[in-house]
Order: sequence, then C-alpha cells, then structure tokens
Amino acid sequence: MIEFEGITFNWLGHDGFLITSKSGKKICIDPYEVSGEYEPADIIISTHQHGDHCSLTDIRLFSSSNTEIIGIPLSKSVFEKLKYKTIHYVKPGDKVTSQGISFEIVPAYNITKFRSPGVPFHPKEDLHIGIIINLDGTRIYHTGDTDLIPEMADFEVDVALLPVSGTYVMTADEAIEAANKLKPKLAIPMHFGKIVGDRSMAEQFKKNAKCKVELPSID
Repeated sequence: MIEFEGITFNWLGHDGFLITSKSGKKICIDPYEVSGEYEPADIIISTHQHGDHCSLTDIRLFSSSNTEIIGIPLSKSVFEKLKYKTIHYVKPGDKVTSQGISFEIVPAYNITKFRSPGVPFHPKEDLHIGIIINLDGTRIYHTGDTDLIPEMADFEVDVALLPVSGTYVMTADEAIEAANKLKPKLAIPMHFGKIVGDRSMAEQFKKNAKCKVELPSID
C-alpha cells in the first residue's frame, strides 16, 4: 500500500488500483484478475472496453447496488450485466461529479504502438479515457492505456499512475518523459507483471525519473 497525504493506493496488479480517501471513500480503477476479497467500492472506473480494463468478473468483485460506475459507451455490453446505482458514460473533455468527488475525463490513445501498419492498439477515435480525480484536494491522474500524448503538457496533477511496459502503452523511457512534463509530487508505475512487462521496467522508471517514485506491490 502506498500513502500520499492521507490517501491510500492499493495496487491490484496490471493497471488496477483501489484508492481510498481520507474519509474512507473507495474508488476502484481497471481491476483485472484480482485475488482476495474486498468490500464494494463507492465508484468504479473502467478506462476502456478491453478485457484487462473492463473485466466483468473483477468489476463484480468490487460492485454493489450502491456503486456508481464511470466508463465509455464501448463498454456498455459489460456494464448492463451489473447491478449498480448509477452509470456515467463519458468521453474525453467531460467532467463528472459523483458522491462529492469531481472527475476530469482526458484522452488516452496510441501514437506509436500499432497492431498492424497504421492501426493503433488504442485509436484516438475510440474515445478511450484517462481520468484526473480531484480527491481531498489532491489531483490523481490514471492514464489508462496511452502513449505519451501532447495533451499531457496541459495537465496539472499531484499523483501520476503511469504505464511503463511498452508494446501497448508507454515504455519506461516514455513514462519518464511523461513524468517530466507532468511534474507530479509522486509517480507510481503500472501496467507490468501481467500480459506484458516486468518489474525491471518499473525499476528503470524509478531510477531515472526526476520526481518521487513509489514502486507498487500487491499487499
């Protein structure tokens, strides 16, 4: 578990985090192949429809009829199988307030990672999302699956959750460049250990990033 100014970050593996506010509000982002038992989250965020970011089994693990969900329309086929209080369908540029917490929806897409020539793994036109959470006066940025994109230069964040594994997302070197642009007080590497990437990439990021870095572990 990582703590920053009274907010805790439990890494669930891959891109998944359970973030808990000072008051105990729980926000779960992109859970995937999670083991163990957890209390329901107040808010669940899915950054896009791919199975490692919108897993029905894992979302059910954290959801109840009182849970609010934030996600994109391309994930509707999963969300409609759940019991939930409210769902917010969003796109980059939107702003949402849920349970007194404000969320800024930002773009997430590939520039240099392609499944075939000219076809990115995460096309900009699919409107996948990253998210900036305004929690207890702290701005937390979860990038979703993305490359280093120009929009990052305009984001103001305190904590940045950054992918480091390459192939589908930023490499460690690209994540270092992103951290240099974002200038967070704390960066936490992610998107390694499952599917693609290993801990050495997170360690490379920590060694060379100019900001404070905490390496996550599954508690």
